[in-house]
Amino acid sequence: MMSEDLVAVVVDYHAGEVLTRCVESLRANGVSVVVVVENGEPGSVPPAARAAGARVVSPGVNLGYGGGVNRGVAWAPSSTYLLVSNPDVVVHDGAVGELVRYLEGHPSVALAGPRILSRDGSTYPSARVFPNVWLAGLHALAAPWWPQNPATRRYRSPHPDGSPDWVSGAFFVVRRIAFERAGGFDERYFMFAEDMALCWELRQLGYEVAYVDEAVVTHDEGVSRALAPRSMRVAHHTSALRFEWHTARGFRRALAPVAVLVLAVRLVASTLAHPRRVD
Repeated sequence: MMSEDLVAVVVDYHAGEVLTRCVESLRANGVSVVVVVENGEPGSVPPAARAAGARVVSPGVNLGYGGGVNRGVAWAPSSTYLLVSNPDVVVHDGAVGELVRYLEGHPSVALAGPRILSRDGSTYPSARVFPNVWLAGLHALAAPWWPQNPATRRYRSPHPDGSPDWVSGAFFVVRRIAFERAGGFDERYFMFAEDMALCWELRQLGYEVAYVDEAVVTHDEGVSRALAPRSMRVAHHTSALRFEWHTARGFRRALAPVAVLVLAVRLVASTLAHPRRVD
């Protein structure tokens, strides 16, 4: 089933040998087709990744994460499911199968994400809620100085029943028909929040999003974006503002100028607090 019904798309930007480990772990999970989109310089995908089975697509320009995924999906052969992954992810044994089985058993769910471990073995908060105006504002202002503030903890948690509004785009499996109905990733998001926007669109279409704790991957986060921390920080805040404008309605839309001010303050604060980290 899996070799015919699932295609993996990995977007690479000078990740080097961590990309090779990603491809090898996908192949070990039974994924026969692994499409790597080379957003970096042509030829930047290491030979070992090609030898491990990566099929490389080179757009010749950095399309951003969502744009890279869309290009890979367009190039990939037809399949029932799409697996989307960062290049700095190692997939634990059985994780892909767990995600596919979950989708097969839950027809209303379009997209399922795994438990993501950080390099130190801690669980990354990948299952999250869409922030309301107060939650978004408090998280934005407090997180650079007080990472574990109540607003940030709530935003980075699922609902009380364990269901998320959205999951991290670092790694997930999605029904291809649902991904295409949603128009794929919105390429106006160069980096960051494209995963949140995709889950928002899927939910507008009536689908659900799920977090599958039994499926586990390890994410060595930030290997590629560490090459350009300043531009990534700006992209992070620009994408947050774009999502707010895209999804806000009524009174919340009228608060858009306040959102601009809050995110500008956060950008300065996060740069001062953590000059080399993208929050």
